[in-house]
Amino acid sequence: MKQYLITGMSCAACSARVEKAVNGVEGVTACSVNLLTNSMTVEGADPALVIQAVEQAGYGARLKGEKQTQTQEVKPKNGLLGRLISSLVVLSLLMYLSMGHVMWGAPLPNAFAQSPLALALTQLLLSAVVLVINQRFFVSGTKGLLHRAPNMDTLVALGSGASFLYSTAVVYQMILKPDHAAHLLHNLYFESAAMILTLITLGKLLESYSKGKTTNALQRLIGLSPKTATILQNQQEVLVPVDQVVVGQEFVVRPGEKIPVDGLVLEGISAIDESSLTGESIPKDVTEGNSVSAATINQSGFLRCKATRVGQDTTLAQIIQMVSDAAASKAPIAKIADKVSGVFVPVVMGIALITFVVWLMIGQPIGEALTRAISVLVISCPCALGLATPVAIMVGSGLGAKYGLLFKTATALEQTGKIQIVALDKTGTITKGQPYVTDLLPANGITTDELLAIAFDLEKNSEHPLARAIVDYGSEGGLTPNGVEEFTALAGEGVTATRNGQLLFGGNLGLAQRHHTLDESQINQLQALSNQGKTPLLFGTDEQFYGIITVADVVKEDSSDAVIALHNMGIETVMLTGDNEQTATAVAKTVGINRVIANLMPTQKETAIRELQTKGFVAMVGDGINDAPALTRADMGIAIGAGTDVAIDAADVVLIHSTLADLPAAIRLSRGVLRNIKQNLFWAFFYNMIGIPLAAGAFISLLGWEMNPMFGAAAMSLSSVCVVTNAMRLNWLNPHKSNHDHTVKQQRKKEQNMTKTMKIEGMMCPHCSGRIKTVLEAVDGVKEAQVDHSTDSAIVTLEKEVANDLLKELVEKEGYKVIEIA
Repeated sequence: MKQYLITGMSCAACSARVEKAVNGVEGVTACSVNLLTNSMTVEGADPALVIQAVEQAGYGARLKGEKQTQTQEVKPKNGLLGRLISSLVVLSLLMYLSMGHVMWGAPLPNAFAQSPLALALTQLLLSAVVLVINQRFFVSGTKGLLHRAPNMDTLVALGSGASFLYSTAVVYQMILKPDHAAHLLHNLYFESAAMILTLITLGKLLESYSKGKTTNALQRLIGLSPKTATILQNQQEVLVPVDQVVVGQEFVVRPGEKIPVDGLVLEGISAIDESSLTGESIPKDVTEGNSVSAATINQSGFLRCKATRVGQDTTLAQIIQMVSDAAASKAPIAKIADKVSGVFVPVVMGIALITFVVWLMIGQPIGEALTRAISVLVISCPCALGLATPVAIMVGSGLGAKYGLLFKTATALEQTGKIQIVALDKTGTITKGQPYVTDLLPANGITTDELLAIAFDLEKNSEHPLARAIVDYGSEGGLTPNGVEEFTALAGEGVTATRNGQLLFGGNLGLAQRHHTLDESQINQLQALSNQGKTPLLFGTDEQFYGIITVADVVKEDSSDAVIALHNMGIETVMLTGDNEQTATAVAKTVGINRVIANLMPTQKETAIRELQTKGFVAMVGDGINDAPALTRADMGIAIGAGTDVAIDAADVVLIHSTLADLPAAIRLSRGVLRNIKQNLFWAFFYNMIGIPLAAGAFISLLGWEMNPMFGAAAMSLSSVCVVTNAMRLNWLNPHKSNHDHTVKQQRKKEQNMTKTMKIEGMMCPHCSGRIKTVLEAVDGVKEAQVDHSTDSAIVTLEKEVANDLLKELVEKEGYKVIEIA
């Protein structure tokens, strides 16, 4: 997939034209054009053919990253500002002559005041200067016409050009009929021709500044990238550009400096400020063997590191790429505006022509008819339609990056808000992903310290993850190991060793019972601990039982709150795990998850997702390689940021803070962006639906409303600015606040109550599905039944309440078996 920069686009009609041209190139499998960023993403085809197609459509193109040529636009904001200032200076003189003197009697030299023809010719010259200053509209508009793809510049050029040509014709009338010159002076529209161009240029300038602000988040991310690195060459420190650092090279970082690339600490101890990447304000302590990320700040000690990921492979570069890709891609809802924009300009030109003809037919002067037609041309705004979606996507993507929510595409950003069911992996997603000591339960006559000491001595020599948890716990408490001899690991049972000739043991119940007899209360205690999802380890010597230490993969602190938030948003939660049913149920009960499916292999997780998809729009949240098939199969794959590269690659959304609390935040952000897009599209359509009839004069006889072309130009310019400004309001959204969750919950609850999902056995073919569908849809209160024999399911949509027993009875009468109705 390659990205291109496009020049010459001025509105949604332009972007639609470019997209259509590129999609016609042989080999192109996907194309998305973004008016906001003047960029295009293309999959497949030779870049030379793509660029050629764009140029043949009347626009310029180059691969992103290539050096800009002199023929391409440079600093458009500065160019617009210069054009605007020049136009305003000339326009002010023109307005003084045309309105100040002619309408309000402003003073002029006698040579002008007493010569209408002199006034007219001066207006013509001043207006021509403004047209020359803003010739870009005429060049671009003419190209659009020649390529049979008229755009917004075509509308502007027609409106301004028609005013200028009509007024020029009036000047010739004044020359031919000098006696009528004073009267004809009032029929000139030179100021309208100049004013239209000046106001559109002002709108373009405001739009460019507004659009620039929407990309601030991406620019801030790019600005985090360090520019230089201090590498070690022949034991000497050398300062080089960061892009010259290669994997495996050693570099040093002093206090206060940024880490130049992702690396591994070889020497030194320090605290690293990672707030730029993770948002966490508390610095992370690092020492030998720990990893560090590019763009984070070394706060205290001197570090010597080895580069592990450089250039586009660093964590920061991947984040920037994800945000950039999301902004460059196109959301499904954008297709609405694209379809409209593709025919918008030709339709507007047709409406303007009809307006002109109708006003002439009802007996109005040609000047009045032309004024109405010009008003229609200049008030129309395909720009607002074209910007409605991409500005909201850009702001939303940037805001997501700020909060650690990375949406890989615009589609992911839009669709995340539609989630109805969330399937959650357990280990590393709901839980921390590694075992911790949770309980110390010494036997009678044994202290906690004595129990921990014997366990610490035994497990110090073991590599088992459960043993590591006990050793880490003891080390944190300041324990030092006493030497043991004859250490033996017993597969599936535990470990034994001797100390000063005394046998020590630690492991499961079977191992403990070979040395001691446990009473009924101790057995019941072990069962209760297991029911809580904990793994009990029993310790003692050949002479005495010391007690129990439980180890478990503990639930993350915020997992429970995240699940509650999801339920409040009307979202069903399901746990998919390869762990045993007992442990999984205990964890689910702790955090409040609705349903548990345990003992799953990776392929079985994918099958479980298929089943859940029969009930709604499903998101899968996971962090491991075993989650990748399910992440890919789900309607929306969401990866925990600390997970494996495979899981992150397979996902549509990445939660880089590795906290489940960011999941409801991602859903809220998506819903906020979608809501903003709908607002933008509504106002863009509404503006044109009201503005075009108003400009055409449709409301004059009814309400007395009419519009001057100059006001139409001002309104058109401001419409795009308003759309961009509305999108920028998203910056005020805090996705971690649950202000509107309850309303969503009520809506989803209502929707769920109006559907029933039936699990049916015995369906063998489409004929079976059709038979059951007919039976169910004949029931009073059933609106629709979607029956699928391949998934053994039927989703019944109700208009009113229907008893489950009735549905079950009718299906089973046909020879099938109803397993479940939910």
